[in-house]
Amino acid sequence: MVVLRSYVSGSWRAPEDEGAPLHDAVTGEEIARISSAGVDMGAALDHGRAVGGPVLRELTFHQRAALLKALASHLREHREELYALSARTGATLGDSKFDVDGGIGVLFGYASKGKRELPNDTVLVEGAVEPLGKGGTFVGQHLCTPSHGVAVQINAFNFPVWGPLEKLAPAFLAGMPSLIKPASQTAYLTARLVELVVESGILPEGSVQMVCGDPRDLLDHLTEQDIVAFTGSASTARLLRTHPAIVGNAVRFNAEADSLNCSVLGPDAAPGTPEFDLYVKQLVAEMTVKAGQKCTAIRRALVPAALIDAVTEAVQERLARVTVGNPADPDVRMGALATLDQREEVRRSLKALTDAGRIVFGDPERVEVKGADAERGAFMSPVLLRADDTGRAEPHEVEAFGPVSTLMPYADAADAIALAARGRGSLAGSVVTADAEFARDVVLGLAPWHGRLLVLNSEDAKESTGHGSPLPALVHGGPGRAGGGEEMGGIRGVVHHMRRTAVQAGPAMLTALTGRWVPGTDRTVTDEHPFRKHLEDLRVGDTAVGGPRVVTLDDIAHFAEFTGDTFYAHTDEEAARKNPLFGGRVAHGYLVVSFAAGLFVEPAPGPVLANYGLENLRFLTPVKPGDELTVTLTAKQISPREGAGYGEVRWDTDVTNQDGASVAKYDVLTLVAKRPAHD
Repeated sequence: MVVLRSYVSGSWRAPEDEGAPLHDAVTGEEIARISSAGVDMGAALDHGRAVGGPVLRELTFHQRAALLKALASHLREHREELYALSARTGATLGDSKFDVDGGIGVLFGYASKGKRELPNDTVLVEGAVEPLGKGGTFVGQHLCTPSHGVAVQINAFNFPVWGPLEKLAPAFLAGMPSLIKPASQTAYLTARLVELVVESGILPEGSVQMVCGDPRDLLDHLTEQDIVAFTGSASTARLLRTHPAIVGNAVRFNAEADSLNCSVLGPDAAPGTPEFDLYVKQLVAEMTVKAGQKCTAIRRALVPAALIDAVTEAVQERLARVTVGNPADPDVRMGALATLDQREEVRRSLKALTDAGRIVFGDPERVEVKGADAERGAFMSPVLLRADDTGRAEPHEVEAFGPVSTLMPYADAADAIALAARGRGSLAGSVVTADAEFARDVVLGLAPWHGRLLVLNSEDAKESTGHGSPLPALVHGGPGRAGGGEEMGGIRGVVHHMRRTAVQAGPAMLTALTGRWVPGTDRTVTDEHPFRKHLEDLRVGDTAVGGPRVVTLDDIAHFAEFTGDTFYAHTDEEAARKNPLFGGRVAHGYLVVSFAAGLFVEPAPGPVLANYGLENLRFLTPVKPGDELTVTLTAKQISPREGAGYGEVRWDTDVTNQDGASVAKYDVLTLVAKRPAHD
């Protein structure tokens, strides 16, 4: 019999006792045993802090991103093995892909974001420089640095691959090691995932650990630098949140809890419309994918009172075509729940729900199963309820965590919003309508109670990932009962694992601390134009000054004719004189930018490969005929690209007139070549 091992302190540890049995959700046979007996939880956390953390913090964001991409590619090569093991959790092939491919996709997503949106540095500079004094010699800046602890993740049973990976990716990119605690019911799949990660040798030692079995005193060893991310029931989240070590050390705690998510059908979506069909299809999918064991699944289906009979019939008809059984059979649409205990829990919840509504499809005690034994496996029929009395509390308070949903009628948009709010906070909601006015009213009404909202109609249906699909670029979490936390969310998820510090200093010192040139810091002007320097030879503060150039009326007229921008302020003296901002004809802003480029550019071939954009452009002072323009270009930030023969250079650009007043400020972005290998 397989005994699941934990991976802690740099080695695999078998438990010191025989452990508890884990069963195949389809056949009921014992497939593994699990226990954490003998694992030193404090030592595991110390190992992450002392071994994994320092190595990760030495890597730049780009280097960590490259490792995430390599790991994602490696795991993708082993998908079939993970699919096969996932089937033992009761998952169909589609369910398994949702879990496995979804998790791998999160790794790819964060790898891409890390390379594109984060600097090739170990420190993240956040926001603009804040002037703190009138003379410009005292400024402030927010810096984000990695926490010197371990990201402890406590996962739910329903997504044994996606769950660990979606928490690992932002933590790793932030420079923080992870300790994975999988839910016991499906820990055998997570254990194999971690084996693949460790066997690959891609991630530094100490950056990933795993404890299989009871966490025992794990939380007792948390420090103020550690972070906890929990996915599971709302009641367990409340219990963990009040753990003495979490409270006493102000440990950052993120909870993503089960919630009573809703989907609202718009009054315009009558039978025969695309939106009606989309609503019915989505509801059935949310009931049957992963056998309804998703924290984002639709538990309350809110439909206009006038349409509830039609929706009931359409959902009944579609559910009747769902085949329940062994996931190995390609005809099976819905597999088993994760465990027999989970099935019993769903049945107990249904008893409370039937006090407030009636079952209109399915039998919670019986189901026809294809290719398996209905009692030995954790099989259950999809169950659709209808609660015409929406005033009852049960549908808004009791969640049956399985293939169960309740249809409820609403009178108008305000009523739908009020019903949704009775769930006291949800992870996800959806509004299915083609009526933009109705969608706006409902979305804004639901927003305070939901972490994510999908507006679904024929416009986005083809590309939509559906009601319950979290995406790495968007926040996954929700208020109230849903836990009050945020997972993923793109770079927001990375910053969650870092410490934000406000640094106050003089401009030169802040430049030295951040590696970004700050206005007020000395510039370096040399005989060699900065555009003649390779990336390695450039220094923050290197500056080129060009000009002056006089702007003439002929220049303005020619630019207007050549570009077609004949706005009156550039072409009509009398009209421009009446403009209180100008008092006469002025130069086009883009003429100023174009002249500035002509003043700072170095025309001969050299290390500068391309100008790929401008950012933060502001026109500050009107330029009139006869004004003289001077441009000061200063290397603001230098970012080498990993594995490439070039890097990115951000240039602070200040265009001034003959009085020294800034007429335009912006950042110029260039790609600059590194020195050839033979130099």
